[in-house]
Amino acid sequence: MKQIGISTEYIALGQFLKLAECISTGGEVKFFLQENVVKINGEPDNRRGRKLYVGDQVEVQGFGAFAVSTR
Repeated sequence: MKQIGISTEYIALGQFLKLAECISTGGEVKFFLQENVVKINGEPDNRRGRKLYVGDQVEVQGFGAFAVSTR
């Protein structure tokens, strides 16, 4: 499981996907979430504005598993 560090209280799912290198630009988020399964703490979610906090686990179809951690 790859650790993605943040220095703020939370990060939006769209920003997280960019940090995790699942997408290259923020404009790709909407289409990426329509075509790929993303699970947050085991529950499917496709809201690009979903807030992720330290300790959340994110599984991205085709990219693997990630954990939100502090920087």
